[in-house]
Amino acid sequence: MAITVECQKRPEGSKPKALRRSGEIPANLYGHKGTESISLTINAKTVERLLKRASVNNTLIDLNITDVPWRGKALIRELQVHPAKGTPYHLSFFAVAGHGDTNVEVRLRYVGEPVGVKQEGGVLDTVVTELQVSCAPENIPEFIEIDVSNLKIGDNLHISDISFPDGVTPLAESERVLVSVLPPQINAAAEEESEAAV
Repeated sequence: MAITVECQKRPEGSKPKALRRSGEIPANLYGHKGTESISLTINAKTVERLLKRASVNNTLIDLNITDVPWRGKALIRELQVHPAKGTPYHLSFFAVAGHGDTNVEVRLRYVGEPVGVKQEGGVLDTVVTELQVSCAPENIPEFIEIDVSNLKIGDNLHISDISFPDGVTPLAESERVLVSVLPPQINAAAEEESEAAV
């Protein structure tokens, strides 16, 4: 489900610091008309609410620029945060309608308890937690679920082992390892103690 966000065109000559002091966050929209971009402002509270529900390069947003007027589907392409305060201070949006497939980051959700962990004492090593895929904007999955129940110690799951939703294509190499089960971790301290006791 798309999230609706309203914003305005940034006034000519306005200073980003002054905008932030007044409770507005500067932003830009790209891709709506070739290489042209629109400078925008969004209410800081709106941005706060948006970032609780949306993530960069993943969540489809229904962007409404009230005074241009322009309305369309967009992704957050970049989020800049204040280095000390950690608060957002600039957003970049990319309009996706009419651009065909787009590249997005999708979370991987690992489900099940591997045999190698449950019965053999191994350790699940999730190498990749997000994956870049290509798909149509309306087909962006919230996450991709991967069942790890059958993995034994020494087993790996590669991209080529995963069933992706229709219309979703991974952009990494098919042999890339996503998750594996490692042998049990030996406690080095306990090992030293047993050697000292001999």
